[in-house]
Amino acid sequence: MTLDRERWAAAFVVCLGVFLLGMDLTLLNVAVPDLDRDLQPSMAQVQWIVDAYALVLGGLVLTTGALTDRIGRRRAFMIGLAVCGATSVLGALADDPAWVIAARCGMGAGAALLMPATLSIISNLFTDPAPRRRAIALWAATAGLGGMTGPVLGGALVEGFSWRAGFWVNVPIVAVTLLLALLVVPDAGSRRDEGRSEERVDLPGAMLSACGLLTLVWAVIEGPVKGWTSLPVLTGLVLAVVLLSAFVAHEKHRAERAMLPLSLLRLSGVVRGAASLTLLSFAMYGSLFVVTLYLQGVLGYTPWQAGVRTLPLAGALAAGSLVAPRVLARHGERTPIAAGLALVTAAFAVLAHTRATSGYGHLLLFEVLAGLGAGLVAAAGTETVMNAVPPSRAGLGSAVNDVTRQIGAALGVAVQGSVLSTVVTDRLGAVGSVTAPTGVLPPFPDARQAFVDGLTATALTAGAVTAAATIAVIPWRGIVPHATASRESLEPTRAEGGAQ
Repeated sequence: MTLDRERWAAAFVVCLGVFLLGMDLTLLNVAVPDLDRDLQPSMAQVQWIVDAYALVLGGLVLTTGALTDRIGRRRAFMIGLAVCGATSVLGALADDPAWVIAARCGMGAGAALLMPATLSIISNLFTDPAPRRRAIALWAATAGLGGMTGPVLGGALVEGFSWRAGFWVNVPIVAVTLLLALLVVPDAGSRRDEGRSEERVDLPGAMLSACGLLTLVWAVIEGPVKGWTSLPVLTGLVLAVVLLSAFVAHEKHRAERAMLPLSLLRLSGVVRGAASLTLLSFAMYGSLFVVTLYLQGVLGYTPWQAGVRTLPLAGALAAGSLVAPRVLARHGERTPIAAGLALVTAAFAVLAHTRATSGYGHLLLFEVLAGLGAGLVAAAGTETVMNAVPPSRAGLGSAVNDVTRQIGAALGVAVQGSVLSTVVTDRLGAVGSVTAPTGVLPPFPDARQAFVDGLTATALTAGAVTAAATIAVIPWRGIVPHATASRESLEPTRAEGGAQ
């Protein structure tokens, strides 16, 4: 019993770091108007203040996942926390937009090191199927809660203090989490512990992976602003394909010493779980962005009031994540993923019927349905990915899980934001562009209807994606509902460098 308490205490501390990571992803979204008044950044600088964190996190997480397995999970977790805390101070003290962007990049780098460590620590703390499912569900619920409550806390801090409080709030959280990590998180599970410290770091693979993913996420973020057919965006997409193709070729050539064993990507559990998480993130993070604008621009709430009204989404997501382990234990991964995606699809059908006269009650129904479905998919999809990798590769498995989430989220915000902007501009002309940075609409009825038209268009887009995903999940066969089976099937490959 004492050992169980120690494990759950360590899991709680790790989840505190996950909450910080998710919160920082969305916290500054509602602080843009206040920051704009203080530092007067350009429109491009405003965009990068919001997006730099996700860009660096998504671009580096695969590389840092492999590094986590090498240097030790707790060490990576604590270094990532320290980087987040130090760069948060830089952002809070900044008096120039460029320094704020630099701080957000630094926070993203720290998060990229922290995030794979969290899930790999949990994966190695709990080896029995039942507690492992519960722990991964807690991780998934906490990650979702952090992202969904970011606008609430950000709105409260902006209204009570200023945008700088959005950086300062990280410092005490980091300090407490670092202290608790020293006390309760075990220092175990690294590749060095297994006597593999003599392996050389795959620097070419790390560079190709990081540059390819950074370029891809940059192109996705810039697409709605510069235009998807603009020369910079098309160049970025082509360059990303070239770099990532070169990465795959390099890893295939290294075979036994690959940073990312290609056999990992051939495992059905990894592919299915990662694809489900990517499509879910596309739908949910894009809709959160649009819904936050709708609450402020159409329903007229302040940033804090708008954030509070997204809490039912976070609560329902947590509930869905905590229900998932029971469904997983009885039916395997397919049932909760299919049911969750079906619920999310139904939620977008509700959102697509929004009218200019609809009130918050209509949106509340969407939040509850979408949150429950997202919680089921997040927990089950994460379990599917982590089940497919051996303990020695838990950091890398976590990184694959994380990078798919980040790319899906970046694509969701970019595509749904682009759809919203296109529809509003089509309805209102140039005056519609004021909705993009702040959610503030021109004070006439046509503007409300234009935004609602854009909202329903984004809901149809996201709903079509989740509906297609639901249909793809239904025929799944052969998913093993036991946490150790698929991982054990890979254990012999460790002596062979991960090749099957």
